[in-house]
Amino acid sequence: MLLALIVWIGGIIFFAFVLAPTLFGVLPTTKLAGDVVNATLSKLHWMGLVSGIVFLVCSLLYNWQKYVQLKPFALSHVFIVVMLVFTMVSQFGITPRMRQLRAEMQNTTDNMLPTQRQRAEFDRLHEWSTRLEGSVLFLGLGVVILTARRFGSSN
Repeated sequence: MLLALIVWIGGIIFFAFVLAPTLFGVLPTTKLAGDVVNATLSKLHWMGLVSGIVFLVCSLLYNWQKYVQLKPFALSHVFIVVMLVFTMVSQFGITPRMRQLRAEMQNTTDNMLPTQRQRAEFDRLHEWSTRLEGSVLFLGLGVVILTARRFGSSN
């Protein structure tokens, strides 16, 4: 359970506070930085989805072994499910549309700039993506606290 949380939450923290800002600061173009962020974010989402499922399975089994009941509606489980839903919305809903918009805006000729509508939609989706990732991070920190309490009280 703890390894799954470390991978997921640690990945989000590294991505948000180290990788993305560094890429946009050192790479020569925003297109190149965006390409790397896009590929990396997809991998982060898959790591999160796998980690969330691993956490849920391990936590349910731990509860069964310790309390002879699964406790599927424990707060940490609810948080993990919400985190999984947010990650799926980002991975399968927002990210593909942002990828499509980036491609459309990059395929414009030198004389044509991306339309205001495309730019506005991309910015709106980016804002939602950031909100979802931030929510996953804060919920994940909540799961860390709940899990620490759970293990701390089991002694």
